[in-house]
Amino acid sequence: MYPVAHEPWVVALSILVAIQGSYVALGLTLKVAASEGLRRRLNLAAAAFTFAISIWSMHFVGMLAMRLPFPLDYLVLPTLLSFLVCVFVVGVAVFVASHAPVSRAAVPLAGVIMGIGIAAMHYIGMFALHHSALMQHDPAYVAASFAVAIVASAAGLRFAFAPRRRLPVALAAVLFGLAISGMHYVAMAGLRLAPFGAHAGGPDAALSPDLLAVIVTIVAFAVSAVFLLALVPDHGPVPSATPAPEPLPELPPEPARPVVPPLAVGPLGGAGAVRPFRPARALPVERDGATHYVPVEAIVLVRADTHYTTVFDGQTRGFCSLSIGEVEQRLDPARFLRVHRSYIVAIDRIARLRRSGDGGTALFDTPEPLSVPVSRGRYPSLKARVAARV
Repeated sequence: MYPVAHEPWVVALSILVAIQGSYVALGLTLKVAASEGLRRRLNLAAAAFTFAISIWSMHFVGMLAMRLPFPLDYLVLPTLLSFLVCVFVVGVAVFVASHAPVSRAAVPLAGVIMGIGIAAMHYIGMFALHHSALMQHDPAYVAASFAVAIVASAAGLRFAFAPRRRLPVALAAVLFGLAISGMHYVAMAGLRLAPFGAHAGGPDAALSPDLLAVIVTIVAFAVSAVFLLALVPDHGPVPSATPAPEPLPELPPEPARPVVPPLAVGPLGGAGAVRPFRPARALPVERDGATHYVPVEAIVLVRADTHYTTVFDGQTRGFCSLSIGEVEQRLDPARFLRVHRSYIVAIDRIARLRRSGDGGTALFDTPEPLSVPVSRGRYPSLKARVAARV
């Protein structure tokens, strides 16, 4: 039985493939939670496919980095099956993780699913060698490779969906690529191979492993480059400290909401007294695994994030389980205004307005520079109310 040795430059190439693919895939994964409908499904499919290409290509190039005293043949069916398993499992994991932070268990569960899928993909791919060599896996290294895959997947997905202290995508991609590569080489460290008689000293392959590794790398980079175009930002309003969501259709101007709701039915069955509108004093947000209440006086803006919202007080952000519509119903309309389908702002915290295209941009005087888009139908109303403060 022979231990597995590796060509260093091909190992470095496999790690580079993992990092580059992870960068594109994590960028697309971030778009999944912030999109809806067809765009959400397309982002999910693109993220899953790019992740799978990245992970599978890294493993394939890593296999080509092996150096043994006898030739190896790869069966086509197990190789293709390993890729299909990777695409499916990664897609399920990204879909589950996209429900964070509505469900706190989403990211850990997705990490387990993705980790098991990646490790299973590796060992299914290894089965492609069973026609050429007798393989012996050390159980301790097998268990360690599954553990590394699960931890690496959970960490990578947490980087993508963390509600606070999210790492830059480039740094997260480096860590994720190194972790996935580590899973592969941990598994390979526990592998021993022995040639079957028919293959010992057989002829060389038509393509050398080094050349095949370069070809696979180029193809993986080309596929990732196509999906990278989806991450190119559109020209639009001035960027803000809080990332703006995907462009959405303009809302028609809304009629003024009555401050006093209709009459309520009294306890004796007749018309009861008028029930005055009482705005909420605070909004619930999730921070550090606990629910906190942010006073409305401290709120600068509220941003819609799919089925939940992000509350920003000028210094920190917190995830709120209420939808943008529910938040709007709780806030005082005399102080807050929904200026965009995805934004509610505190009018008294606006420093100035700037015209931008058909709509505009509201800029805030906060420690962290901040601006949000204002839709065309809301800009005149907001401008009048800002001017009325003076």
